[in-house]
Amino acid sequence: MDSKEARILKILEEDLLRLEDIHACMVARKNLEGIVPISENFKREILDIWDVLQNTMNEFFKIIEHYSKYGLDKVYFELGKYDVMFFILPGSDTALVAIVPALANRGLLEVEMENARRRIIEIIESG
Repeated sequence: MDSKEARILKILEEDLLRLEDIHACMVARKNLEGIVPISENFKREILDIWDVLQNTMNEFFKIIEHYSKYGLDKVYFELGKYDVMFFILPGSDTALVAIVPALANRGLLEVEMENARRRIIEIIESG
């Protein structure tokens, strides 16, 4: 893992996964390629629906791939008792993704996700 990936992984693990309402997070594109923390760090309750989530997320990455060139910034969907939040990295088919309880405080999580997205963009752009 190169140092950029390690720094992004640190943001995922130390800044986002430490939050009670973030059950899983990753920087990914279609087929969940990207930077994904070890799934043992995810909250246990999502592991039961991980395959369904993965397939649903792949469908949303097709939308992201198509519409990101038009300025698509965020995408949310509810799947059962979970919300999946996609914060798209500008000019790409890649997103910072978090899986949270449907009843979570979305406003607080959006602030944390936006801060993480900005730091990830800085890492990616830092040559």
